[in-house]
Amino acid sequence: MEQLNDIRKRIRSVTDIQQMTRAMQLISAVKMRNARTQLERAMPFFTRCAATMIDIENSETRLQDRFFTLRQKKEGETWKIAYFVMTGDQGLAGAYNLNVINTAETYIREKERENVEKGLLTETRLYVCGTIGKDRLIRTGFEVDSDFNYPIASPTYYRARDIADFVVDLFDSGKADLVYFIYTRIFSAISMHPMITRVVPVNTVALQQLVPPEEGASYRAINPDEPVEYFPDAGAVLDYLTDTYLNGMVYGILAEAFASEQTARMMAMDNATKSAKEMLDELTLRSNQARQARITSELTEIVNGANTISEGD
Repeated sequence: MEQLNDIRKRIRSVTDIQQMTRAMQLISAVKMRNARTQLERAMPFFTRCAATMIDIENSETRLQDRFFTLRQKKEGETWKIAYFVMTGDQGLAGAYNLNVINTAETYIREKERENVEKGLLTETRLYVCGTIGKDRLIRTGFEVDSDFNYPIASPTYYRARDIADFVVDLFDSGKADLVYFIYTRIFSAISMHPMITRVVPVNTVALQQLVPPEEGASYRAINPDEPVEYFPDAGAVLDYLTDTYLNGMVYGILAEAFASEQTARMMAMDNATKSAKEMLDELTLRSNQARQARITSELTEIVNGANTISEGD
């Protein structure tokens, strides 16, 4: 039977691990709630911006804005696609990072295969937030920009604006024809799924999904049937709202990714804490059995010794 001292050492070790996982669970829960609170406070403003952009895009003017126009490619030409992949800098978050990376790899290869079938070439460039995803994708053989260093932890609007400006530079300079963000969206405490969102050119159909039905034309404090006059003109308003939209989209994606990571880590640490408790219960039972066996052995030795003395007398 296992030695009692060895069992007690394992109990102390598991207890220390349980305290650590419990602390990490509580910390992740606080960070997750803060990230969700930040996102919920900012979303109403960006929802209004999105609704106004849809109104302008669907107006009679039909503006040909560069951010709303999908570039056309002929056979033999190259699609330049930029992917921004949101992963974390730390582990102990279950399958969070692995799911995002697998989704990115699968989608990128599928996109390249579709372009080959259409007679088009594909130039793929990855910009990865988080060291875990960056290291994995580099080992897999993808071309990852090593100078792009932005974490998803503790997202701020200023960081989102920097990334949005970087996206605009890629698009305007012709280095990217399409820009996708691959991240994890949290739907509930137990439901999270990797998402693929095209940020530019703006997908109006997808943008409408961000606007609740009650936030349509009725959000304006005027008659929704009356035409709206934009000052100085609709193009200038659209340019301003597009920049705001990009900032808001990137900020929302960072907040979603960070909240998802903390939720995944909270769940993983909760499961680890429960597993540690089950292991402690088992070790405690084995400790009691070993202690009982030792006491029984000592009593048996005492009785045998007493019998031996009696027989000698």
